[in-house]
Amino acid sequence: MADSFTIQISSNLVNRLSGDENKMKKTKKPKPKVLQEPRQPQSKVKSAPSAPTSGSSGAWPLQTPMFLPVAPPPPVAIAELEAIRSVLRESERVVEKLEKQESNMLQELNQRAKELRDKEFSLPYQNPIPCTAQREACLQCYKEHAKDPLKCAQAVKNFADCARQARQQVN
Repeated sequence: MADSFTIQISSNLVNRLSGDENKMKKTKKPKPKVLQEPRQPQSKVKSAPSAPTSGSSGAWPLQTPMFLPVAPPPPVAIAELEAIRSVLRESERVVEKLEKQESNMLQELNQRAKELRDKEFSLPYQNPIPCTAQREACLQCYKEHAKDPLKCAQAVKNFADCARQARQQVN
């Protein structure tokens, strides 16, 4: 029992034991041949070919097909294919509609953002600072006459008068 072994049984052995040796050889099925109708000799007078009528005996000769015709897909497959195509067309329309809606929303968002930015960063109306010219004149005088500031008494008096008038206008 300690020794183990394997037995291999091939399909050839099974066929020989069952007596099916003849069945083992594959035979090729003959391909169906397309029957050809004998061609009628063409007349020497060339005329325009006319379409054969249902009862005419002068029908065009049948030509042998080079390839066997492919059977059309079953109607269920065609219906499924058409259903898939219609769903695809519908989804394309939905995508186009969504893209158009997205572009409109993006345009509106950009417009609102611009308006908010303009409102936030625009300075409110500010009253001009009164007496700026007199103040600048006073400062300029002090720079020119740093060693003798008494020469700027008139500029200082003008600045003080202007400041007094601005305070009176506010009150």
